[in-house]
Amino acid sequence: MSDLRHLGRTLVIAPHPDDEILGCGGTMARLVDAGVDVIAAIMTTGLEPAFAKSVVERVAQEARAAHSIIGTTELRHLDLPAAALDTLPASDLNARFAELIDDVKPSTVFVPFVGDIHLDHQLVFTSAMVAARPRRLDAPSRIYAYETLSETNWYAPGITPAFVPNVFIDISATLHRKLDAFRAFESQIKPFPDERSLLAIESLARIRGAAVFREAAEGFMLIRQID
Repeated sequence: MSDLRHLGRTLVIAPHPDDEILGCGGTMARLVDAGVDVIAAIMTTGLEPAFAKSVVERVAQEARAAHSIIGTTELRHLDLPAAALDTLPASDLNARFAELIDDVKPSTVFVPFVGDIHLDHQLVFTSAMVAARPRRLDAPSRIYAYETLSETNWYAPGITPAFVPNVFIDISATLHRKLDAFRAFESQIKPFPDERSLLAIESLARIRGAAVFREAAEGFMLIRQID
């Protein structure tokens, strides 16, 4: 098992708080343990009147606690409007992502899956791919799409794109940190059998791990790799 240092400086892009923990919290923890810089960017925040200010502030506090558990190098909030990215001109959205990529200069980027049911996830994927186009030597050399419980498998597989992982990262040693980090999102935890339950999160990690004879893993789809 490699120490993942070959991934280099890593940017994890999340449409909403907790997506990044659900999708790659265990991988982020492994990268941190290997001494890799891990920058998480939460792209949206809830705005009134659709989202109460008290709820938004609570989730932001939960995100800080979760990333403290993971050990994330830096947590950024871009404060784009949650559940309303489709109201922004595509050029403006792409520009914000380009600024992020230009500033962070990541070697590896993790993005939500284009086939997720939430439109914010789809738009974040598209704008991230626009920003990460290989038009210069310091463009990201690796891009992976992650799966998000309650988003990735709730669309219409067979009609819309299906998430079929072709990269598996062993998180046997960091699964407990992933679960602890999601536990910090007290407002988001649901009782099983809801997909946003701790049992469902652990179960998916065990299934992904068993697929490659590991105790636990996270699955990804490789979008691009330049070596």
